[in-house]
Amino acid sequence: MEKQEILKDEDEILIFADNREFRSNVVKEMARKDCTVKPKQLEVGDYILSDRVGVERKSCNDFLSSVFDGNIFDQLEELKRNFDKPLLMIEGEDLYCQRDVHPNSIRGAIASIGIDLSIPIIWTDSEEDTASFLHWIAKREQSEEERSVSLRGEKKPSTLKDRQLFLLAGLPDIDKKMSKRLLEEFKRPEDVFTASKEELKEVKGIGEKRAEKLRKVLTKEVSDD
Repeated sequence: MEKQEILKDEDEILIFADNREFRSNVVKEMARKDCTVKPKQLEVGDYILSDRVGVERKSCNDFLSSVFDGNIFDQLEELKRNFDKPLLMIEGEDLYCQRDVHPNSIRGAIASIGIDLSIPIIWTDSEEDTASFLHWIAKREQSEEERSVSLRGEKKPSTLKDRQLFLLAGLPDIDKKMSKRLLEEFKRPEDVFTASKEELKEVKGIGEKRAEKLRKVLTKEVSDD
């Protein structure tokens, strides 16, 4: 999707919100402010505040769920690809009380978002607070910075490399990071499948046990019983 500039009144503050966000009180709160909120089916992010600012909004529970299934990193990578100033908003005050999870696991995910992805995190304590932040940022962007608002954002099509990484990540004990290492080392998935145990062990993070497990999965015949 190419960036689509939107014509609006000079003093109008325009915010695009994903259709699903209209079930929340965030949009209802913003409707009480001096801004126009338009529903759109956004492929990337939950809110578009200007031509450069896209926002992913998560409640504490949503954030933890997306961390554990890995979706948060895919979502934020797409957000960063499409917007110069991506933002993550985490809403609520009970992040460490939602589940029986060690706080360091949560801190690790937050650190990765801030350091590895370089995406700022804004913490809000309620839907009303989130609405106020969104409105304030949009007003700052469109009125003070005189930036336009653009309807943009698309998920990049799956490439051959993406499909190769997905294929390798299906092997036992091979996560996304390890699949990248394997592809960098062997260049083709076919060469990973035919590699010897000793060759597999040359890849950082693959020791004796993991190499043996890979060779067993790739070479052992499966009986009918």
